[in-house]
Amino acid sequence: MPAKIPATSSMPTPGAPGSAWSPLRHGVFRMLWFAWLTANLCMWMNDVAASWLMLSLSDKPLMVALVQAAATLPVFLLGAPSGALADILDRRRYFIATQVWVAMVGAVLCLVALAGGLTPTLLLLLTFANGIGLAMRWPVFSALVPELVPRAELGKALALNGVAMNGARIVGPMIAGVIIGWGGSAYVFLLNALLSMLVALALIRWKHESKVSTLPAERFFGAMRVGFQYFRQSPEFRGLLLRAVSFFLFSIAAVALLPLVAKQLPGGNASTFTLLLATMGGGAILSAMLLPRVRQFLGRDQVAQYGILLNAVATLWLALAPNLWLALPALLLSGLTWLATANSFSVSVQLSLPDWIRARGMSMYQMAMMGGSAIGAALWGQVASLTDIRTSLIVAALSAVLALLLVRRIPLEAAVRRDLTPSPFWKMPQLSVQVEPHREPVMVQVEFRIDPARAEEFMALMQESRGARLRNGALSWELFQDVAQPGRFVEYFVDGSWVEHMRQHERVTAHDQALWERKQAFQLGDQAPSISHFVARRVRRG
Repeated sequence: MPAKIPATSSMPTPGAPGSAWSPLRHGVFRMLWFAWLTANLCMWMNDVAASWLMLSLSDKPLMVALVQAAATLPVFLLGAPSGALADILDRRRYFIATQVWVAMVGAVLCLVALAGGLTPTLLLLLTFANGIGLAMRWPVFSALVPELVPRAELGKALALNGVAMNGARIVGPMIAGVIIGWGGSAYVFLLNALLSMLVALALIRWKHESKVSTLPAERFFGAMRVGFQYFRQSPEFRGLLLRAVSFFLFSIAAVALLPLVAKQLPGGNASTFTLLLATMGGGAILSAMLLPRVRQFLGRDQVAQYGILLNAVATLWLALAPNLWLALPALLLSGLTWLATANSFSVSVQLSLPDWIRARGMSMYQMAMMGGSAIGAALWGQVASLTDIRTSLIVAALSAVLALLLVRRIPLEAAVRRDLTPSPFWKMPQLSVQVEPHREPVMVQVEFRIDPARAEEFMALMQESRGARLRNGALSWELFQDVAQPGRFVEYFVDGSWVEHMRQHERVTAHDQALWERKQAFQLGDQAPSISHFVARRVRRG
């Protein structure tokens, strides 16, 4: 029988409301933020160098747009494995390994470029390899952020991550442009390798205290199964991801086609491309500074809806801009609305996830974001090849407005309503028989005796219980009613092993506790629902 222990928060008490920069007062967050800034600096320098290098290797719009697709597609393909690894491995060591990988790819890109051996296909493959580092790095960093700042400052911390990304979007292209003009793209790749190694060395010095569990680490494929199962059993979470895909699929058009837009503008060259990217990044930084004030008047749903609409206006404006000076305000608006919208999605996803599955959940969000971006980049590049760049941007802008009309009824706030504070609610069951921790499935049976007149109401609540059990990792769940005693119901669920069942005890949240109390309220008499645990026993056949 569960012990009724009040839920308590493990987060530190927030201080007085501060500026948009207040999360940086937390030392570990500050160190990781600078590491993230440097990592994004490398990412943007690599993307700019690769995009501009592709222009010298191929003049086909599709090939140029595929550079962006190759950079983002790994996050879509590797999101589930990277999220599972980030949840079951030491996050600090995992972060270090991703930086070493990016450094190695940068070194290879530099050597091949200096040797004159790059072809359009090889450049795409190496850009894809660099994207693998991003795919593996992003979930672990996203999972670490809520551990480092109070919940009240999470939105500001995520906005600062956007500042790091978009500050890098300004500085990175400028540095890349100078280096490309001086010695070529190969030296940009070399600088990326050096900076990535410096970040790895900084992370080595960080003494991260991992959360201690008495249970062995989850197994890789089991962790992936639970991640996908959590997704399937969380309709609100699925809604968040659908909203994200519908935004990034269309908003990526301006970024993916920007090298071609820069080249077609009067006097367009590498400096033009750098200035356009920097302006977009400046808009994003401005957005991060304004978001705390905007949030006083608008909720996340409203910010996302206005952001998507204005981002479509910015894309249409860019398509029709006849010169650089009219294109710059369009990109300023694009950057401003892009970060505001993406931040609304990120905060909603973070707040909808318990800590035990945070990296896997964030990896699915990043799969949606980068999958939408990669498909969108290829799509709008192909549309530009069949028509022209202006038509592709116009169609992308109008499609974004249509998509907003279709998905705007899916609220961002719905998945945040659950209280996911860890709650030490369930007592550990007593064992009187030998149990093999990893081998035998476990069945848990909960028997209720309720008023038969309330059976329909009870079954509706048990549908919610089904989702909660399966989200926490159960293999199967069923509810049975006694045909002889209509008020007697038996809920059962099966876990893969005794260890997996013990994990469910560690995953209990205040929401789970409240759900149990609602079920218990149906029980007749003073006796609590009876709970029994069964371990599978193999018998010989025939």
